[in-house]
Amino acid sequence: MAINRWRYPQEISWNDIQDRLAGRMNPENVVEERVRAILQDVADRGDDAVADYTRRFDCDSFEPAMLRVPEDEITHALDSTDPQFIRDMEIVRESAGRIRTFHQAQKERSWWTTSPDGTILGQIVNPVDRVGLYVPGGQGGETPLISSLLMNAVPAQVAGVGRIAVCSPPRKDGSLNPYILGAANILGITKVYRMGSAWAAAAFAYGTATIPSVDVIAGPGNIFLTTAKRLLIGQVGIDMIAGPSEISVVADGKAGKAAWVAADLLSQAEHDALASAVCITWNESFANELVSELDAQTEALPRSDIARQALEDWGAVVLVPDEATAVELVNKIAPEHLELMVEDPWSMLGKIRHAGAIFMGTHTPEPVGDYFAGSNHVLPTNGTARFSSALSVASFCKKSSVIAASPGYLDEHGAKVARFARLEGLEAHARSVESRFKK
Repeated sequence: MAINRWRYPQEISWNDIQDRLAGRMNPENVVEERVRAILQDVADRGDDAVADYTRRFDCDSFEPAMLRVPEDEITHALDSTDPQFIRDMEIVRESAGRIRTFHQAQKERSWWTTSPDGTILGQIVNPVDRVGLYVPGGQGGETPLISSLLMNAVPAQVAGVGRIAVCSPPRKDGSLNPYILGAANILGITKVYRMGSAWAAAAFAYGTATIPSVDVIAGPGNIFLTTAKRLLIGQVGIDMIAGPSEISVVADGKAGKAAWVAADLLSQAEHDALASAVCITWNESFANELVSELDAQTEALPRSDIARQALEDWGAVVLVPDEATAVELVNKIAPEHLELMVEDPWSMLGKIRHAGAIFMGTHTPEPVGDYFAGSNHVLPTNGTARFSSALSVASFCKKSSVIAASPGYLDEHGAKVARFARLEGLEAHARSVESRFKK
């Protein structure tokens, strides 16, 4: 396996690194025309269009009547005698509780200020009314992304969203994976639909006879879903335009083993052939050991072909002269996941300005955040951590400004407001204010 090995900035510049990673950007553009046609078809034909696409791609016997999962299937989703399923659902329940605790701390509150003249200004925070959550099925529904359901549904619930709907593509027999239904049961979600890809986003955005329209669509999916979400911005809100997974690890070669760093890099490389996995270090012997570990561990993975391709195309071991240069490079990459595998990660933390999530020290591998710590794993990718944040309670809220001027406010300031309006050529604005002046 030929993972890239770079010396920064001696042999490769930041512009060179940007250029090499540019191929991971915006792959959804190649299917935009097809997705536009799907959106229009669902807008025109509703349930019938959604069922047609589902028959074509997921379940060849699918009918519109199968779109909604009956509530009793969700109610009884945990009525299993399979000991492993029961144990797994307890893990899901505990994870959901941790996620809820984390997101409770994010809740914003409405606020008010009063000026000496009695004018009141404030801000009201309200949840959106309706949310549609997408849960990828994975391998024909056999590897459902249960964690995606938890990470999207729990912050929406904490925000106070009253109506939450979930969808996931059905398996070949038309059913949904029992783990998805079990997780929905744990979360108290009763509106679950069998649909996937761009047609699911269209159904949530436009509404159909069976599927009510929503205000926000959230959840990861394939290139068709991602493109649909991008095209629907303005019709609905979305969580974010998420690209392929990525991880950067800063390693000093003293804290943690090369085997651990290799395993952490591969935890993202196995996601997708477009995933990026980068280790930044100023310890050359550690870099050499890491390359050997990556070779050995990749060969032992069930998804070795995907991981190998990702490492060869988008992975790198970057040798830098010192810690300061490592921090500089991290802030330029602005990675989705950042691990600080160094002796004193807390001293480095204050220097990190751009990262979706930061994993501190040798005992915090990235999957801890994916599944169980409680922080959200829906994170900005492709350098957008420079200006974007993780999915949160705020993703499902909106804020309204409140202005209550006192009786004397316009007497004191009205002429200024009117003058400002006339500077912009808006006479009616000025007269609106002046009509209230005391005679």
